[in-house]
Amino acid sequence: MATTTKEFTIADASSRASEIEGDVPGETMAINVGPSHPTTHGVLRLMMELDGDVIKKCEPVLGYLHRGDEKIAENMTYNQFVPYTDRLDYLAPLANNVAYAMAVEKLANLEVPERCEAIRVLCCELARISSHLLGIGVYGMDAGAWTVFMYTFTEREKLYTLFEELTGARFTTSYTRIGGVARDIPEGWLGRVLEFCNGVLPVIDQVDKLLTRNRIFMDRTEGVGVISKEDAIAYGITGPNLRASGVDLDLRKDKPYLGYDKYDFEVPVGTTGDCYDRYLMRAEEVRQSVSIVRQVIDKFPEGPHYAEEAKKIFAPPKAKILSSMEELIQNFMIVTEGPQIPAGEVYFEAENPKGALGFYIVSKGGGVPYRLKIRGPSFCNLSILDKLIPGHYLTDITVILGSLDFVMGECDR
Repeated sequence: MATTTKEFTIADASSRASEIEGDVPGETMAINVGPSHPTTHGVLRLMMELDGDVIKKCEPVLGYLHRGDEKIAENMTYNQFVPYTDRLDYLAPLANNVAYAMAVEKLANLEVPERCEAIRVLCCELARISSHLLGIGVYGMDAGAWTVFMYTFTEREKLYTLFEELTGARFTTSYTRIGGVARDIPEGWLGRVLEFCNGVLPVIDQVDKLLTRNRIFMDRTEGVGVISKEDAIAYGITGPNLRASGVDLDLRKDKPYLGYDKYDFEVPVGTTGDCYDRYLMRAEEVRQSVSIVRQVIDKFPEGPHYAEEAKKIFAPPKAKILSSMEELIQNFMIVTEGPQIPAGEVYFEAENPKGALGFYIVSKGGGVPYRLKIRGPSFCNLSILDKLIPGHYLTDITVILGSLDFVMGECDR
């Protein structure tokens, strides 16, 4: 009788390991995947020991980017560091910009107006949709489904056009400022965002038809790369990867910021914590983000897009700089010395597409942080690899890494 793919489907890593106990003992083989390999989604190296096709040990090696963002931050003004946050998770720079700005504003005890909050929520949710669209598309490709990538990449391209209209850049946006955003939304932009929202949901439905009940995709992802609820918590995993393991934790719900408590949305939670559940989380989160975007636009507030009273923190809009000597002097002081932030220390984390992105800042006063540390979600999400991968087949590596949806810019910061 012919062997079917299903006969190779094994429930978890432990049963996989027990399957080879009866094998004839032989020499193990060392193999490297990466640091430059399509499977690793960036410069990640996996040093593995194999017994046949089964992985006995796996040691992830990071650090090939050698960037040192945190020390760079301590040698420039608060606003000058905004472009560096783009390059942490370069698939969701708008969300990174917001998280960093809010950390500094918390240190300065500064509140931004409602319109600024609404713009930032739009930025974060559109960034989440953009990140998940690419994550789902690439994950489908990792599992052998090329068509999904074409669908999701087309929608992501539409988002980049919207980002360009809003920020002037498609990829690295650098849109927030300490105390506000760089500029107000362009005319008619909200309507075009709604048009995108109306168009992206049918695409997600199409992806659902292509992947969710696809026998090959299910066989490659169900029961593979299972992360238990206890392990997810112990290893500091956050975001969709944590929720796929059955932990109902979303900072937008549990520690609301930017007025997220005003919006009605659901937090999808998985049951088994396998690669399949992690895919389902991201697909559903796109739908929920679309719902949030619609609610924001429906009640979009009037008013300024920056904290007008923060004279020593937010540089005034260019129109005012060109017409007022006081505004010109204010801009000159902030550009040359940086936003004047009081002494103290603070930690703030936001729910980014890949998990909790946190900034710990120590200030001695003035325009430059004394110390700045970043908690990157991808770094913590990858920390479980040495426990997660052993017991799986070599071919499982592709879908396990893809399901974690990491970006190495957050790891090698």
